[in-house]
Amino acid sequence: MKPRDLTDLLLLATIWGASFLFMRMAVPAFGPVALAFVRVAGAALFLLPLLLLLRGEAPVLRQRWRALLVLGLTNSALPFLLFGYAVYTLPAALAAIFNAATPLCTALIAWAWLGDPLNRWRSLGLALGFAGVAGLALVKSLHAPAGTGLSALQVDGPTVLAIAACLLGTLLYGYAGNHAKRHLPGVPAMAMAAGTQLAAALVLALPAALLWPATMPGARDWAAAAGLAVLASGLAYILYFRLITRVGPTGAASVTFLVPVSAAVWGALILGELPTLPMVLGGAVILAGTALVLGLWPRASKPGRPASRT
Repeated sequence: MKPRDLTDLLLLATIWGASFLFMRMAVPAFGPVALAFVRVAGAALFLLPLLLLLRGEAPVLRQRWRALLVLGLTNSALPFLLFGYAVYTLPAALAAIFNAATPLCTALIAWAWLGDPLNRWRSLGLALGFAGVAGLALVKSLHAPAGTGLSALQVDGPTVLAIAACLLGTLLYGYAGNHAKRHLPGVPAMAMAAGTQLAAALVLALPAALLWPATMPGARDWAAAAGLAVLASGLAYILYFRLITRVGPTGAASVTFLVPVSAAVWGALILGELPTLPMVLGGAVILAGTALVLGLWPRASKPGRPASRT
């Protein structure tokens, strides 16, 4: 992994960590369907002028529209709906655990579909990353006010449906990364980002019109939705698809391990939630797992120079 790729990964984790704050702020006012539409439509309006005027890559949208439509459905429209529905019932910490299962799904699909190797170090990294996220969520739950943590979650019909929505969302994310590698090789990241958001907006337009909230959301809700559109979808997907082309779908999906760490940092900066020692240790485990997945550690030793013939 080059330093530029690592910078993209950390910036993407920072943006998506903040997106949980935006989602929690906006989904009660918009509902999951309307918010998903506003998010992808706003991202398309942000990205298309850049694509058409600055990059001149509009022909790519016409040539690869079928693959972009599938990617827009599986990487934006449907997962946004599923996770938006899930946060009505599940605590954010538990939703983060399921979201962090994305690299596991991506790696298994890549191994079964594309034949990508899943060696012992990468497998260990995936296990460490998921364990670190689960531990971080548990620690945050134990320090949450009474009746608001994971222990307060009731196992009933809505909870089971919300968990199923999260699992389906992670499977879709896992498929989408491999779909991009398999069916969109060589397509610029800007074209993939703009095309998928436009496709998702077209798919969600009618459902959003039918399920638009009766009470118009306030300025604060619109500001949160704008943050989701421009930052968490527009800019973030340029970084994400660029990472897929350079480090592969599993490496790019490992960013979801770092999202809970980023969310904890945002919570400390904005909400004054100071991290505890167990939270710091959980973050260290996550970073170690991510380094293994990305091949940053352990470094493969360089082969020695062949002996010269005498």
